[in-house]
Amino acid sequence: MKIFAENKRALFDYEVLEKYEAGVKLYGFEVKAVKTGHIDLIGSYVTIRNGEVFLLNAFIPPYQPKNVPASYEPRRTRKLLLKSSEIKGLAGKSKGLTMVPIRVYTKDHGKLKIEFALARSRKKYDKRELIRKREAAKEMHLFR
Repeated sequence: MKIFAENKRALFDYEVLEKYEAGVKLYGFEVKAVKTGHIDLIGSYVTIRNGEVFLLNAFIPPYQPKNVPASYEPRRTRKLLLKSSEIKGLAGKSKGLTMVPIRVYTKDHGKLKIEFALARSRKKYDKRELIRKREAAKEMHLFR
């Protein structure tokens, strides 16, 4: 399993409750761009519309800019591929929570997958506490 992108900011800003894995519907040149590491998940999110799941605001620049259709939009909405039972369960649980993409990776014969999480936003004091714990762990590790 090779990881192409991670959304570390989402892990800092949100408390992860549940994780899900989905396929992504992409164009061929987008797949090439992602496999070379050209994807940005910061500021992107997942939503459910009409019984389908979509990834919004993920930036995938063209692999070769001269070989891309003129109408290509790098931040276009991309469909995520999930089973209908997973979508129904997710729709029931997502009330009042945010769905954020965490990472993009390959699995089983080079198929691109995206891991997204059902998450709750952290308060400012929770973020400070997380930073304090991290720094304390670093100091303890340094003084061993």
